[in-house]
Amino acid sequence: MGYQALELDKVLRIDRIYSVHYFEYGPDYAFTGESHDFWEFVYADKGEVYVTAGEEEKLLKKGQMIFHEPGEYHNIRATGKDAPNIVIVSFDCNSPAMDFFRGRVLMASDSDRVLMARIVEMAGAAFSTPLDDPLAQHLTRREDAAFGAEQVIGLSLETMLLDMVRRGDSPVVTKPTSLIRERSQNEFLSRVQQYLENNIQRRLTLSDICRDNLVGRSYLQKVFREKTGGGAMEYFGNLKIQKAKEMIREGSHNFTEIAALLGYNSIHYFSRHFKKVTGMTPSEYASSVKVLARRGRGEE
Repeated sequence: MGYQALELDKVLRIDRIYSVHYFEYGPDYAFTGESHDFWEFVYADKGEVYVTAGEEEKLLKKGQMIFHEPGEYHNIRATGKDAPNIVIVSFDCNSPAMDFFRGRVLMASDSDRVLMARIVEMAGAAFSTPLDDPLAQHLTRREDAAFGAEQVIGLSLETMLLDMVRRGDSPVVTKPTSLIRERSQNEFLSRVQQYLENNIQRRLTLSDICRDNLVGRSYLQKVFREKTGGGAMEYFGNLKIQKAKEMIREGSHNFTEIAALLGYNSIHYFSRHFKKVTGMTPSEYASSVKVLARRGRGEE
């Protein structure tokens, strides 16, 4: 008897998205409101905001997210006390499982935040539309979009929603044990390190890193200092220099090209940073490598 394929039962499927936003609002921000025929969730990554859903206004606290069902009027405004950071994603989903989210305010788990960070990261890799443009009503694909980025967005969103439905009304554990906390920090560090490696050619700021990984600045710096001995930007700078040393050893690019490929503003800034980290200029390092290479071949 031959093998028989089993078609997977997909209880929740997302094929279309309308927007992926990461906003850093001022304390006086207010959006007049809208309604549309697709789903949307709003997540408070930092601070608090007032959110209107239908005729009810709710205070959305840090770590909470609210879902707006199709056709529901909604708006958002800052509290006037602090400057909130907000994630907003809108999408189509006709699954009956979405009934779970109607009128709900949920606390995001660690895994939910990881998946949202993945969505924001992949949106930046897939679309040229700025994530912080409140007027953007359509997504424009990048010509150099990362392979499979759009599919990763859909899979991440599906996984997050499925996890929430499966979790139901069970409370999210907010005080993990030290062992779980340690593992969580290690996983977080590994994820951000991989993100930095993948974006080594960019001129990232600390705000960029926090936004793309959905993490607060203080926690990011705390984990990096505990695990690496320095801040995230210091780690990123050292990562660039290690890559520069590799490229110098390979000899396929001159110093100006290396500086451009690694996102430096100029060859002069690259040279100063290289010397600060290594104690040598790029030229001195190149010469030292050549000497070591000749020695390795027995020429000296």
